[in-house]
Amino acid sequence: MHRPNKRVDGNRPVVGNGPVVVIGAGPYGLSAAAHLRARGLPVRVFGESMVSWREHMPAGLLLTSTPAASNIDAPQRGHTLLDYCDAAGLPRPATDEDIVPAETFAGYGQWFQEQLVPDLEQVRVVSVDQRPGGGFEVKLDSGEQLAARAVVVATGLTGLEWLPFELAAAVPDGPSPAGPMSHSAQHRDLTRYAGCELLVVGAGQSALETAVLTAEAGARVRVVARGRGSVAFGGTPWNQPRLRPASPFGRAWSLYALSRYAEGYRHLPAAARHSLDRRVLGPVGAWWLQERYEGKVETHEVRRVVTAETRGGRPVLTVETLDRRPQMLAADHVVAATGYRVDLAALSFLGHGLRARLAVSRGTPELGAGCASSMPGLYFTGVLAGSSYGPVMRFVCGTEFASPRLAGHLAAAHGT
Repeated sequence: MHRPNKRVDGNRPVVGNGPVVVIGAGPYGLSAAAHLRARGLPVRVFGESMVSWREHMPAGLLLTSTPAASNIDAPQRGHTLLDYCDAAGLPRPATDEDIVPAETFAGYGQWFQEQLVPDLEQVRVVSVDQRPGGGFEVKLDSGEQLAARAVVVATGLTGLEWLPFELAAAVPDGPSPAGPMSHSAQHRDLTRYAGCELLVVGAGQSALETAVLTAEAGARVRVVARGRGSVAFGGTPWNQPRLRPASPFGRAWSLYALSRYAEGYRHLPAAARHSLDRRVLGPVGAWWLQERYEGKVETHEVRRVVTAETRGGRPVLTVETLDRRPQMLAADHVVAATGYRVDLAALSFLGHGLRARLAVSRGTPELGAGCASSMPGLYFTGVLAGSSYGPVMRFVCGTEFASPRLAGHLAAAHGT
């Protein structure tokens, strides 16, 4: 629910002592921490380095972003993806046609962390609450409690996996790779489904690449996608229109504006921002995936999934076909590649009272300048800031926009 009465003011001073706490050690958390330290601020960073990339993505996954759009922003030179490849003795992915393995990117993130955030603390933040005198009280699962002058939330997609209600009804205890249905974010090893019949629900890159990787592992795979012509693939780099400006997402004026002018995005009406967030860069497969998909994965285009249930331990989907007839699809397992939804309620470590005082719009934080929330000293970056700054925050290249601004805002608030 939108609370328009709560003003997001990026110029109010932050009160409180102690370090700046960064929660999350993925690309956005590591980048923010590096910039904050370069500003001379005391920083403590909590989390496991690149854990989502190392443990929640299937083996064999490739990045959809180009090498040039896959750099974690640093306050000094020498920490790009190419710098890592040189240091690790790996081939340099220099052109848009070079595809970067997710495993290489995970290694890059860990190298970046070792170089710029060497004292990362691999503990979990249990709770964050406001302190009566200003600042925040942070509790860790190690038992430690500390006072923080500011908190930067950079937890990425962790905990934001989304299942539509018609699919969730089939797994009341939650999705699981060992059960009848899982979420695409729960897989590391897809070879477990070799010889099985699999349904993958979705039409985005996650769905299509999961389908391809599972088929290549020896499964019979069918993709269930909503709408006629819903399974589509992007154009090759050499066929991009040259008269349009380049952006990290392709050549188009709209994409160029969203990537270059993210600061202005937050000034749009909330309804327009949420609409753009849904529509821009919608479901599409990477250009290099098409050849591996066609002829190896079966596509079922439907109007919608009506219900999901289990019969004899096997999942069964009832769908409405394009000509509005019911059809049942059964398999050994269903993978729901149905994406993520940013919802502050899913960030259980944020105290209830703290969340209740934040300005939000449709469950997402309303941010002002420098990724600052309506609560002085509390910042959100990465995908959690997407509804305020646009689609660029879904991608690693968004660290170039977010991290310097966040660090600059926080440093100014503390006079450093």
